[in-house]
Amino acid sequence: MTDAEARRILRRLFDAAVASADPRVVLARHLPEKPRGRVVVVGAGKSAAVMAAAVEAAWPEVPLTGLVVTRYGHGHPTARIEVVEASHPVPDAAGEAAARRNLDLVQGLTEDDLVLALISGGGSALMALAAPGLTLADKQAVNRALLACGATIGEMNCVRRHLSAVKGGRLAAAAHPARVVTLAISDVPGDDPAVIASGPTVPDPTTFADARAIIARYAIALPDAVRAHLDRAEAETPKPGDQRLARSEYRLIATPRMALEAAAAAARQEGLTPLILGDALEGEAREVGTVLAGIARSVAAHGLPLAAPAVLLSGGETTVTLGSAKGAGGRCGECLLGTAVALAGHPGIWALMGDTDGIDGSEDNAGAIAAPDTLARSAAAGVDPRMALATHRSHDVFSAVGDLVVTGPTLTNVNDFRAILIA
Repeated sequence: MTDAEARRILRRLFDAAVASADPRVVLARHLPEKPRGRVVVVGAGKSAAVMAAAVEAAWPEVPLTGLVVTRYGHGHPTARIEVVEASHPVPDAAGEAAARRNLDLVQGLTEDDLVLALISGGGSALMALAAPGLTLADKQAVNRALLACGATIGEMNCVRRHLSAVKGGRLAAAAHPARVVTLAISDVPGDDPAVIASGPTVPDPTTFADARAIIARYAIALPDAVRAHLDRAEAETPKPGDQRLARSEYRLIATPRMALEAAAAAARQEGLTPLILGDALEGEAREVGTVLAGIARSVAAHGLPLAAPAVLLSGGETTVTLGSAKGAGGRCGECLLGTAVALAGHPGIWALMGDTDGIDGSEDNAGAIAAPDTLARSAAAGVDPRMALATHRSHDVFSAVGDLVVTGPTLTNVNDFRAILIA
């Protein structure tokens, strides 16, 4: 297999995974029956705008009102549902205002009305209305600390739910007695509705005590007001069995597993044997990369756990513990660089890792491709790949060798995608 052929195949698999989660294709079949009363659309996430457009296309005759908030640059034209753009991953005033408007929109509804909540990854930061007594600055400080400490997405969103006026079921509780139907695209390991965008429409099984334990586990420095709020624990999130959420229904329209299955089907068409290692792999990004490289080496050397030509597929969300490093690149790039360093130029193995939303970390690329000669070309370009890995600067390596995968915003998000091709 040539280098060009391997790259073409990997990109095809990534594109197949992303296409399988396009709301314009998958959303309409998950819509509920039309209500007797009003339809109010609310929501947040990187896919929220295109999800709103898909609702409008599926229900052209239904009067729709509402608002969704998405990340800057992830907007999509709509006619009846307002779209607001805001900051991610650290919230800003636009997201705060949109969250307040979402909360206001669901007030005063009746049993005949339907609230359609469009939820996707990124919603935690994009719909950020602080709990009473806290400020946007408090939320921003906590978000930055959570992003840098190495906490899992589940841990981060547990804390976020307990600092919010809308998350952890509070949005659905405010809509009572209206029916609430949530259409969600999962970007989290395990597809837990309470974790996706911090679960604004579902009961929260976690407590203030859980949030405090996470803060202690990672030794996170908190603003005084936040620490006092967590210590007081005055207003717990709605729990399972809360009657205000009895008419709230949750429907997953796209998940990481579905995306991996679409990539596996594309791999078979290319004459490769796919193996899905899992859709919920977590851990420190570089260490996950090392493990994945070990499996790829086993395929190449021993035909285990399957024989080449093959492709190893996985999803999930790794973490990057920055410490004092500023870093350049996201978790997909760091995982990929960890794989490349562990493979040490092994012939016949290529890999692509990317975020299905089109943005890996804070850079403008979805991810990157690593080839057998990546380390050598990086060194020739003056970038030490091992030093880049140690200082969380994976972007430097893949930018230097021209191997970034740039898609722009894909307007969906089913978490990280990883494919390792063994020829």
